[in-house]
Amino acid sequence: MWRPEPSDADLPVRIAEAGLDRDVLLAAYRRMCLIRVFEEAVRSRYWIGKTSTFNMAAEPIRGELHLAIGHEAVAVGVCALLGDADAVVSTHRAHHHALAKGVDPGRLAAEMFGKATGLCRGKGGEMHLFARNKRFLNSGIVGASYPQAAGAAFSFQRQGNRNLAVAFSGEGAANHGTFSETLNAAALWQLPLVIVIEDNLYADATPKWAAQAVNQQFQRAQSHNVPAYLVDGMDVIDVHAAARRAVDRARDGYGPTVIEAVCYRYRGHFEGDPENYRTREEVELWQRLDPIPRLADRLRRLGWADDATLTGLREAAAHDAVQAVRFAEDSPPPEPVEALAGVFA
Repeated sequence: MWRPEPSDADLPVRIAEAGLDRDVLLAAYRRMCLIRVFEEAVRSRYWIGKTSTFNMAAEPIRGELHLAIGHEAVAVGVCALLGDADAVVSTHRAHHHALAKGVDPGRLAAEMFGKATGLCRGKGGEMHLFARNKRFLNSGIVGASYPQAAGAAFSFQRQGNRNLAVAFSGEGAANHGTFSETLNAAALWQLPLVIVIEDNLYADATPKWAAQAVNQQFQRAQSHNVPAYLVDGMDVIDVHAAARRAVDRARDGYGPTVIEAVCYRYRGHFEGDPENYRTREEVELWQRLDPIPRLADRLRRLGWADDATLTGLREAAAHDAVQAVRFAEDSPPPEPVEALAGVFA
């Protein structure tokens, strides 16, 4: 699902309706660039030692790597509305959510490299991140974000504050029972919860048409009396507009909302994925909707940024990403004794 490009007359109206302004959009552009360059820099390091035959255990980054290149608008469009006290629970594909929530890029990279300076002292890797100061965490268990975020939302409600919790997931995870169970409880108790489904058309290598009986997952939310939105996940303005309504509703005590953002990942499910389930033509089609140049073009049309301004924002983001990866590479590995620290009570 994508919305046609608005005319020059309609664009300012859509931006105003979304509650956006020049400063917020420029900050969104910079953050989206940071996410893109960070992931590209990490990807370049990941492949060291893993060719000509793919060796997932090779250093400097061991294990799987799940990139969100193409998903940037979803993470930034939602997280721009959140504060440090709001909770975000992510999935195995989490870098863009972490960076959009404000997690330190250097410590994020260091965790992926398995270094002592990482968010979890190198023990978690990319699928088990935790940043207490930003109330951010993720899990490699598919569908786990729903009940975990609901638990945070329940806590906020009991405390009587205006904080909320956001659960990110893929559309495949919404086929798990945790999605329906969480929606039922959240609707019953009117929890301050926002569920954001990143519908990138594939659950690993399985196209959604082969795995679900409904066209879109947001339809299932409506069966639980939960308001739901279907948005263009390649358009940060469209995402932000729906997210603002959902966030305001949660803070004001009116309960949960589901947002399904149709987007596309330009890399495979994981690095090393043969990607034989989709065609090159399909990928190239979606690349025409790349959310970063799409936002840049709109900023130019509005007269809010020229090429020099946009270049400066991209270069600043690239500097932060490069510094983060350099910090990770230069950091020491954990001491052997660290293996048992924090494991047993």
